[in-house]
Order: sequence, then C-alpha cells, then structure tokens
Amino acid sequence: MTTAIFATVAFLVLATSFMSGIFGMAGGMVLMGALLLMLPVASAMVLQSAMQLTSNGWRAILWRGHTEWRIVGRFAIGATLAFCAFLAVQLVPSRGVVLLILGISPFVALFVPPRFAPQAEAKWGAEICGFVCQTLQFLSGVTGPILDIFFVRSTTMDRRKVVATKATCQVLGHGSRLIYFGGIMNQQTVTLHWLQWAILLGCAVAGTSLSRVVLERMSDQQFRKWTRGIVLGVASVYLVQGVASFL
Repeated sequence: MTTAIFATVAFLVLATSFMSGIFGMAGGMVLMGALLLMLPVASAMVLQSAMQLTSNGWRAILWRGHTEWRIVGRFAIGATLAFCAFLAVQLVPSRGVVLLILGISPFVALFVPPRFAPQAEAKWGAEICGFVCQTLQFLSGVTGPILDIFFVRSTTMDRRKVVATKATCQVLGHGSRLIYFGGIMNQQTVTLHWLQWAILLGCAVAGTSLSRVVLERMSDQQFRKWTRGIVLGVASVYLVQGVASFL
C-alpha cells in the first residue's frame, strides 16, 4: 500500500468512524465503497472488518451502560447459524455483487412494511436479525440499513440504546467476518506495518470518541431523519456503480 493510499484510508477511517458513531451506520457503507475502489474484494473485507470492529467495539464500550444484552444474546444465535452456513459454502463475492447489495439494502430497509419488519424486542426478531445481518456481512460487509429495520422503529429504545445495542451486535458481525475472510478463507492480502495498523485503529477510536458529543446533542427525531437521508444518498451511488459493473 503506497503512502498516498494509506493516508487516504486513514482519513476515511477517521471520518467514517465519526459518522458511524453518530448514526450507528453509514460510515461502514462509505468505507467499504471507498476501499473497493483501491483494493480487491477480499482485502477490502479484511481491512474494513478490522476498522469497523475497532470502531464499533469502542462505541460499544462508550455506551455499554445502555446496551440491551438480552437482545445481543439472541442476535448471536442467528448470527452463528449464518456463520456455519457460509463455512459450508466458502463463498467470496465479486465486487459487483458487493456494490449491488450495498445499494439495494437501504431501499429494502426503507420500504419494508412495518408488519413485515419484526422488531428486535419481538419474539424471534433478534434471532432473525442476527441471521440476516450476518449473511449480509459476508456478502457486502455492511449491515447497518437492515439492522436499522429491527432497531430504529423500536418504541422502547431511545437513540442511545439503539446505538449501543447495534454497536455490540456489529462487533459480533465484523469479528466473524474478519475470522472468515482473514483466517478461514485465508484471504488476507493487506500488508501493513504494525505502526500503520496502530494509526488506523487509532483513527477509528478517535472518530468514534469525537462523535459522542454530537450524538448527545442530537434529538431522536434528528437522529432518524439524518440517518435515512445519508444512507439513501450513499446507497444510490453504489446501486448505480453495481449495475454498471455488470453492463
């Protein structure tokens, strides 16, 4: 990785961690799309997994007092089933597939009728969420918009509980993907010096820490409004790129 590319990645990690820290998603989408422009799919998956694992892990620590651990445990059950399924098929998606899923997922999340969108607190809601989101982790590296279906429409959790619980669930998802692509599938093609890794991880922590001030001052209404607008805007770009890659 050249110095210019590394500097770009470091800036992206800082900015997207800040974005994810506020909205609980969107940052991962931006980072994955940008990495796909510079790296092969497997390399992008590994690097994005490491950065998002750090970002979400630190966010989960910062907001740990608001985490709904019962939901996290149920989410883990569904995620484990999906992980086992992918171990059986050992699939590595193409760049076009990743972009298409990145672009389509937010629109699916937006237009799913409430009656077909089980909330995480509902019976089997967290388990279904875990299975679906872990599957998307392996296919696109991003689950925020779909995870949003199960959480943001909740009437029992405020923005702090939503962000905290989603972050903890994302730690499970990104950690599993890092193991899958970087370990089991032996797809680790990102060669970085330990100091470069330290810088990138530091950027992820810094961006997440800075975001807390903004989230504290944001209302629940603003949180939901800005989340939808940013995610759909980014998704539209990826959807066009994904379609173009197959033409």
